[in-house]
Amino acid sequence: MISKLKNDCDVLIIGAGPAGSTAATILSGEKGKKVIVLEKGHFPRYHVGESLIPHCYDTLERIGMVDRLNGAGFQSKQSVQFVNPDGELSAPFYFSKHTDHPRAKTWQVDRATFDTMMMERAREAGAEVREGIKVLDFLEEEGVIVGVTAEDESGKVFEVRASMTMDATGRDALFQRKKKWRKRDPKLNKIAIWTNYKGAKRDPGVDEGATTVAYVQGKGWFWNIPLKDDIVSTGIVAERDYLYRDGRDLHAIYQREIKENKWVEEHLSEGEQIGEYWVTGEYSYRAENCATDGLLLIGDAFAFLDPVFSSGVYLALTTGSLGADAVADALEANDVSAERFLGYGERVCKGIEWMRKLVYAFYDENFSFKDVAMKYAEVRRDLTDCLIGDLIDKDYGQLFDRVSEFAELPEDLPHGKTVAGSAIT
Repeated sequence: MISKLKNDCDVLIIGAGPAGSTAATILSGEKGKKVIVLEKGHFPRYHVGESLIPHCYDTLERIGMVDRLNGAGFQSKQSVQFVNPDGELSAPFYFSKHTDHPRAKTWQVDRATFDTMMMERAREAGAEVREGIKVLDFLEEEGVIVGVTAEDESGKVFEVRASMTMDATGRDALFQRKKKWRKRDPKLNKIAIWTNYKGAKRDPGVDEGATTVAYVQGKGWFWNIPLKDDIVSTGIVAERDYLYRDGRDLHAIYQREIKENKWVEEHLSEGEQIGEYWVTGEYSYRAENCATDGLLLIGDAFAFLDPVFSSGVYLALTTGSLGADAVADALEANDVSAERFLGYGERVCKGIEWMRKLVYAFYDENFSFKDVAMKYAEVRRDLTDCLIGDLIDKDYGQLFDRVSEFAELPEDLPHGKTVAGSAIT
């Protein structure tokens, strides 16, 4: 028998990750809405995606998280560096040389702690967050999403009804999968294998917390992200056929690939691999639509890009913030029709497309950021702004006109700029 939850709400958010918790904090604490968050798991829990780019700062400041993060003991991140296939390190890019702002120093976070802090911030702001709740299906009346059917860990099934629902279910992308809205990127079809090391070598001084991108000649790249407690998150991204050419033993694959870059081999050889190996594939996608009547997609439930420039948490925070504003406006207007969210979809997708072009350039073997900057000094700042996440409402047309001379860039995808039954033209 299905029973109704007595306390319905203004906004129901599915998922308490960074996107869902951001939206919940803003809608409850800033907008004064009654918010219920349903989270299938229990925090803390492991999640990959530890590196925060500088423009994460803006949303984190808005929701009152900056001081908390500064006091949490996370590894400070002040730069990004690149290593060529021969193991030679480029001059690190220091954020402070580009911007005189507190965002010039960001964080490498362990997501179990970070995500828990974000969820607790949402609770503090007034949102009701319920863990261990599995959403089974969406409630639809006359074409409008009006809530969900859910199940708790005792097997009790109940309904939660809301004026507006936000899907923040991450890569599970509950509504996207239900409606078959997922659109894979036509070329970004790589896979990632990753694990953690303890006691690995770290660079000295301010470079200790640098994110390092280390190339494997013509094949892919490693990430190296130093975390607190002497832990390093390390992973390789490459084509499936390349990584699986000798079988699917993840340990064997990883130990083989470490030897393909001297910098990676040197840094990891001083440490010990701990925990398990994880793998994920075909992770670059976007939903066909950003919304339907009564429901909005945010975070990875909407879109995810290749991880090379660490844009995942940034997009989660940004869509959580922009989505919360759009939902609050819709509720104030007493209009939750999908068309109200076309502007949200357009702004977010435009930002994603700028970063997507940069990712395509990165994977072009003939491309070099240095070559672009040396030939066209006038776009150096735009190039850096794009890399550090200043993506929303900024025009990078001139930059990518220049970049297109060095790399083949993709056309914008229509996905996500649309809502069910409507499109931006």
